[in-house]
Amino acid sequence: MTPARSRRPGAPTRTERGIPEATVARLPVYLRALTALSDSGIATASSEDLATAAGVNSAKLRKDLSYLGSYGTRGVGYDVEYLRYQIAREIGVTQDWAVVIVGIGNLGHALANYSGFGTRGFRIVALLDADPTLVGEQIGDMIVRDFAELEEIVAADRVSIGVITTPAGPAQEVCDRLVSAGVTSILNFAPVVLTVPAGVDIRKVDLSIELQILAYHEQRKSGEAALPEVPELPARNGVVSDLPSVGGGVGR
Repeated sequence: MTPARSRRPGAPTRTERGIPEATVARLPVYLRALTALSDSGIATASSEDLATAAGVNSAKLRKDLSYLGSYGTRGVGYDVEYLRYQIAREIGVTQDWAVVIVGIGNLGHALANYSGFGTRGFRIVALLDADPTLVGEQIGDMIVRDFAELEEIVAADRVSIGVITTPAGPAQEVCDRLVSAGVTSILNFAPVVLTVPAGVDIRKVDLSIELQILAYHEQRKSGEAALPEVPELPARNGVVSDLPSVGGGVGR
């Protein structure tokens, strides 16, 4: 049995080419910014302009792009179209990636109706669900198919990416079936941590965690205390003690 992939939390990682994972995570952001600049008719952009459009500082952007090669010209900046192509090629979206979505609830419906996948190199080939009341439903120009057809679909369409939008309960079983069928990359929206074997990449999207992070920042901006006030401790012989009594606790 292939051992499940594990990684020390917080440990820095690099891709096979030596690009840090943190940089890889920002490349799609740069690609989106470059696309917006191109759509606005901008042919060249300085590192400062591109960094502002991407929401990062220019030093970080220049360091990230240095892993890809030297594409900027001093005093001129970056050729927007050329850099956009190079980043798209680096992250693989100049290819056509077949994707299946498993779990056609509210989120699955939303993803199935999203029109942006096709313009970014991703082709949704199947919507799958085990619920017989959902199988046969039409969403856009696609029909929801039975999850039992997974292996056949993966083989026929050479699917390499699976998207899990099921509840937490069946998510690991769905993940195992995807991996057994030959899917090597998984995007997980289910509220659970999934275990995958070595050689399979998995990304987790947890909207509740993202909202909690925003709540943290909102709380700081509003100046509210993060922790409740500490209650006053009872006085002992007229002196307030800040230490617990020896021998106190459970069982007394």
